[in-house]
Amino acid sequence: MAPTGTRAAAICAAVLIAPLLAACGSSSSPTSAPSKGNGLAAQSPAAILGAVAAAAKGLHSVHITGSTGTGGRPIALDMTLVANKGATGSMSLGGAGFRVVAVGKTIYISGSDAFWRRFAGPAASLFAGRWLKAPETGQFGSFAQLTNLRELFGKLLIGHGRLTKGDPITVNGVRVVPLTDKAKGGTLYVATTGAPYPVEIYKSGSGGGHFYFSRFNQPATLTAPANAIDINKLG
Repeated sequence: MAPTGTRAAAICAAVLIAPLLAACGSSSSPTSAPSKGNGLAAQSPAAILGAVAAAAKGLHSVHITGSTGTGGRPIALDMTLVANKGATGSMSLGGAGFRVVAVGKTIYISGSDAFWRRFAGPAASLFAGRWLKAPETGQFGSFAQLTNLRELFGKLLIGHGRLTKGDPITVNGVRVVPLTDKAKGGTLYVATTGAPYPVEIYKSGSGGGHFYFSRFNQPATLTAPANAIDINKLG
């Protein structure tokens, strides 16, 4: 029987994805008059989203970090996504961390001892120090969404309500324009210099959190772990 940890990991991924699927204000403060940039700050919210969508189509890789929470348990994410190839990085749920590698249509997970003890129960010793291998479908469907750069950015730009554009501010040293969905209590911050990539998503309230985007188009290598345990061969 497949370990309960795989199901829990899939649920964790789904929770992590949720804040990213809609335009999700920030603690950053407005500065003085906006500096010259790519002209995005003068555009309408719809035009800004269109520019983000166009830029995302040519994006080869991106690094995403952030945190949110559910049921009183903190969830953290640190992933690098590579277009048409997969992703690599780490996540944690309530302090139980695990690593993730997605190569093609295959997902690999290696959990910490705390992760396997919590989710695999008596089978924890079987997976300690090992990688678990599974197809991107079924229990790992949520990971497939999270590790697919094109799909993730596609969902990022839909599912929002009426957007309001704010004054340009600075987030992590990058000049951005905020698009706020007041009904959902979230804001998408888009770069106003260089390519119009998303720099941050912030959602307030219960289940809210921050997600940051950086290292756009930087080289990244994805390597499938050797000697992984095939979930399809578990009894």
